[in-house]
Amino acid sequence: QVQLVESGGGVVQAGGSLRLSCKASGIIVDYSTMGWYRQAPGKQRELVATIASGGVTQYAESVKGRFTISRDNAKRTVYLQMNSLKPEDTAVYSCKVTRFSNTFWGRGTQVTVSS
Repeated sequence: QVQLVESGGGVVQAGGSLRLSCKASGIIVDYSTMGWYRQAPGKQRELVATIASGGVTQYAESVKGRFTISRDNAKRTVYLQMNSLKPEDTAVYSCKVTRFSNTFWGRGTQVTVSS
């Protein structure tokens, strides 16, 4: 059974930093695309960042220059380093792993940025 477990969320003041982690079990992530998405209250879920198996990254315009996605295949973990956080970054952050035609989601971790 595939499981994705996020951690690292919390409450931080504007301008602060958080590092999210998402550890996968029950799946080999080497040939997968891993990503982070977020959903704020009353809004649709949106892509934050993705990292392909070869290391190519993609970011939402709103987080470019502030967030960095990385992965460690040996640890089956994807990370999201978030710097210069803004109140508008407040959301539930979820990770997604896509391997061939299969997609798996974690339950998410809450990030709250206070002004």
